[in-house]
Amino acid sequence: MKYAVISAAIILASAAHAAPAPVEDVAGGSSDDRVARLERIVKAKQQTEFAMQQRLGALQQEVLDLRGLSEQQSYQIEQMLQRQRQLYEDIANISSKPAAAVSVASSNSTTTASSTLGETASYEQAVNLVLKEKKYEAAIPAFAQFIENYPDSSYAPNANYWLGQLLYNKSEFVGATKAFTTVVDKFKDSGKRGESLVKLGMISEKTGDKAKAKAYYQQVVKEYANSAAARIAQQQLSAL
Repeated sequence: MKYAVISAAIILASAAHAAPAPVEDVAGGSSDDRVARLERIVKAKQQTEFAMQQRLGALQQEVLDLRGLSEQQSYQIEQMLQRQRQLYEDIANISSKPAAAVSVASSNSTTTASSTLGETASYEQAVNLVLKEKKYEAAIPAFAQFIENYPDSSYAPNANYWLGQLLYNKSEFVGATKAFTTVVDKFKDSGKRGESLVKLGMISEKTGDKAKAKAYYQQVVKEYANSAAARIAQQQLSAL
């Protein structure tokens, strides 16, 4: 559709230059008659060109609208893929932990195995409240409790990110900031660190600190170039 609109705009533009003026015999008659006929010809040509320019302008605006829609859809698709990757990552982590627990149990480390199973079950329960049951309010204390019980768990970066996101959605920015900052400062190798920096930038924007937001976005672009987080950060920077 976009290319059809652009082609139509080009054809109209060409037609605007190529369209001949209305044919009218200006020879013969008095001078006043000839002048009047010439004025009518010029006026008709001007009206034709004006109409063509209006059509061309409308088509150009439609092209711009389509381009904006395309960019918006690309951003939404990227966000969807990002959420999908997060889901796959959580599923992979949940699936891998019980195997580790079984391995520990086979080594007769009963206490460690029990602890690992409790950790996995707690995290899985909190995730399921979001992904399966859509009980977002209940998920907040579930993730908070998991973080309190297992602050150094391999799930902890994601748990803090989930908690931050849930609080962010409720505009509880103090708690969200604490959760995202934990990911940034404590789990520097986490795949959620770049996204947490973006969220901290968004919180800074919403609370009126554009300078701080800009610093967060620039940090993401610098440290996570070519990532999905960097693309979002660049879009936020452009909108500041």
